[in-house]
Amino acid sequence: MAEKYIMTSAGLREREARLEYLKTVARKEIAEKLKEAREQGDLSENAEYDAAKDAQRDNENEIDKLENILKNVEVVDEDEANLDSINIGNRVKVYDKEYAEEMDFYIVGSQEANSLSGKISNDSPIGKALLGKKVGDEIVVETPAGMMTYQVLQIQKAN
Repeated sequence: MAEKYIMTSAGLREREARLEYLKTVARKEIAEKLKEAREQGDLSENAEYDAAKDAQRDNENEIDKLENILKNVEVVDEDEANLDSINIGNRVKVYDKEYAEEMDFYIVGSQEANSLSGKISNDSPIGKALLGKKVGDEIVVETPAGMMTYQVLQIQKAN
């Protein structure tokens, strides 16, 4: 059975747009580079041709990966999210007790996670620990930085 990929509707739209770009714009650009490289003659020592072939392979691999994800996606309806407890698709404000600061997390599926933009995976240690918690709950979680203690301050819809 194929793996299910949990994703927010925004994440789904991003992946669909990326797939469309790869299939139309990127394929066309790569085909043009291959054509130009072929016109230079001898392909056995043509670095531009090799680079274009590598780009073509990478593009097709990414297309295959995205098509597989989209074929097996399970979209979380953020509009129906219950704000009583934390679920995928919620924005969560927590208080970091060690550093005495508030932090915001957006709980998303693993395919959307991007810690630099505050998107944490439901499969990450913090994401797993937060799921199902309510405002006022405290969690202690082991992270790469050590044991962290957070208190849930607020649960919001993503939008």
